[in-house]
Amino acid sequence: MFNNNRYMTCGVDSTIPLELQLFMWNCVDELPEERDYLQVFKLEPFSEMQRITHTSENPEHKMEYLIASDTPITAKVYVIDDGDHSTMLLANEY
Repeated sequence: MFNNNRYMTCGVDSTIPLELQLFMWNCVDELPEERDYLQVFKLEPFSEMQRITHTSENPEHKMEYLIASDTPITAKVYVIDDGDHSTMLLANEY
């Protein structure tokens, strides 16, 4: 899973900074081979940091990261693998 062509929606492109996009793809890449087809990232400000909570259901996975950021954002991002390609999209674009 997630070893195919990768895409993102216009919403991700316009609201999520490139460094966060790359960070989230890297989080997916670093997972063990048994991965859920749906990876969820919750982005929220935390003091002067960007908090990223990465979760999936099967197998259950949860990690939290804090990244220094001058402009932290609030968003929920899905990364979905449908077998042919992987797509990063905002939750409200689903």
